Amino acid sequence: MPRFDFDRLVKDIQKPGRYAGGEPGIIIKDPHEAELRFAFAFPDTYEVGMSYLGMKILCGLLNKIPEIWCERVFAPWPDMEQAMRRQGVPLFALESRDFIRDFDIIGFSLQYELSYTNVLNMLDLAGIPLRSDERRELKNLVIAGGPCVCNPEPIADFIDLFLPGEGEEVLPELTALYLECKRNGTDKLTFLKAAAKLEGVYVPSLYKASYFEDGRLKCIEPLSEEAPMPCKKRIIRDMDKVYYPETFVLPYIEIVHDRAVQEIFRGCIRGCRFCQAGFIYRPVREKSSGVINTQARRLCESTGYDEVSLSSLSTSDYSEMQPLLTEMLGWSEKEGVSISLPSLRIDNFPKELMEKVQKVRKSSLTFAPEAGTQRMRDAINKNITEEDILSSCKMAFANGYTAVKLYFMIGLPGETDEDIEGIAALAQKIVDLYYASPDKPKGKAVKISVGVSSFVPKPFTPFQWEPQDTKQRLAEKQALLISCIKSRKISLSWHDAGTSFLEAVFARGDRRLGAVLQKAFEKGCKFDGWGEYFFLEKWMEAFAETGIDPAFYANRRREPDETLPWDHMDYYVDKRYLLSEYQKSLAALCTKNCREECGGCGAARLEEGICVERRADLV
Repeated sequence: MPRFDFDRLVKDIQKPGRYAGGEPGIIIKDPHEAELRFAFAFPDTYEVGMSYLGMKILCGLLNKIPEIWCERVFAPWPDMEQAMRRQGVPLFALESRDFIRDFDIIGFSLQYELSYTNVLNMLDLAGIPLRSDERRELKNLVIAGGPCVCNPEPIADFIDLFLPGEGEEVLPELTALYLECKRNGTDKLTFLKAAAKLEGVYVPSLYKASYFEDGRLKCIEPLSEEAPMPCKKRIIRDMDKVYYPETFVLPYIEIVHDRAVQEIFRGCIRGCRFCQAGFIYRPVREKSSGVINTQARRLCESTGYDEVSLSSLSTSDYSEMQPLLTEMLGWSEKEGVSISLPSLRIDNFPKELMEKVQKVRKSSLTFAPEAGTQRMRDAINKNITEEDILSSCKMAFANGYTAVKLYFMIGLPGETDEDIEGIAALAQKIVDLYYASPDKPKGKAVKISVGVSSFVPKPFTPFQWEPQDTKQRLAEKQALLISCIKSRKISLSWHDAGTSFLEAVFARGDRRLGAVLQKAFEKGCKFDGWGEYFFLEKWMEAFAETGIDPAFYANRRREPDETLPWDHMDYYVDKRYLLSEYQKSLAALCTKNCREECGGCGAARLEEGICVERRADLV
């Protein structure tokens, strides 16, 4: 029997398809036979969460285990939340519409720091106590994974355990342990201590932080012999053998990325000094082209999608790209399936590759120069030249493209006004290049879209010690860039400096920010990543009322010998290596990519020597 009237609940809200469930491809099990109910919680809208590949992988993986039923839950949009609170309907899962408070484990995916208030709001809407120390029973265990877990401290008060690294192996191990403890009536603390022994599990309540009088972190120490020090991330060794879903849940409404997605490798060889993902997902582990081709075709056949995206941090760095595309085009052309290649490198995008990806239909081209001058590109280790950029654009125009998207950052360490002006100058050179090209499409205008984000210093990067520019300075740089763009062929978009400021606070914060997070939630903060719901003044009130200066976290330079809130987490990237890369950035010196020369980042100390192509000299 339904526990609430769904039709009545969604009668007056926008997009009821976000909450209806029942999509093709969902897994339905008998709730009475499922010993473990797992809610995979994404703290953002359905459209965003359903585009996340990790959810598709891990939900499919857990549902292959007979005793487990993994269901999905997303953050309800404010109109839906109001209706739920007004009618007394707690947060519920999409598949069964059962209330989340009746589930054993609630697993959050932390993809970005500005989703933290949504985590608290979802727990509150579910009727589950916010703080982990208030949840005394084993039931309603709250766990979290994702890239933000590399510094879990700001949200540690609310999460029972974190899963640093990759989840395909550790989640089945953790759920098996949970089932054993549930059957035996084991208490929560005993379970947490046992879970802490699993590689890739961090239990924050088993550690204690202490501070100097000036507010700097003194140390984080384990409180139990079961708590590892440091806590190592979990990593998948063999990408050919790891689980990958044969089908996706097909949404009834439009989502952000509504297509088949085929992961081709994890990690990155490049080492761009601002990029957290390029360091925390090391080392590179590729799938073989045959496995990719088989999985991609199976996905398209089972879902009916006519587009497949080859996903990675830097897709054109895949070592078997040419044979892979040859294999895939053998069936994709006949079946009208287009192949998209996101995350392309400007310096290794040959003409043959461009010709192959537009065989079925022409997709848009996106490049990320990141900086407008060569000095700045060298400082961030982008390892591309202006000639690389212009030659790739020239080739694109000759092949019929009339629109190019370019991504840049402002506020990078060591940046000057000349570097800002260089962004506009580079975009103008590309416009001029188009009109000077004899091979350009006839009778069509060029469109150059320039997207500009604000630099946020992140853990486990060479810039983790750097301060972020103040909000005022970022606003000044944005105004300078706007004034430098003269052509109507160039469109400019940028991120709000206030959201970047808050992101920087929580990216490098410590456990004391938990009080700020809870206070901001109580003031109504949620969906902070959405401009219409971001209220910096409420956050500043929360900081003031908890006696915490946000500039201490966002705008303060860290000393090389300072203890950082994430120093007890081991992501197989050594601090000494990050510091050496930071020093090279000050001199605008580049580091070769991993395939050209091993930089000694620390990833090669992994067992079995899986770094890059398993080269003997790296282990």
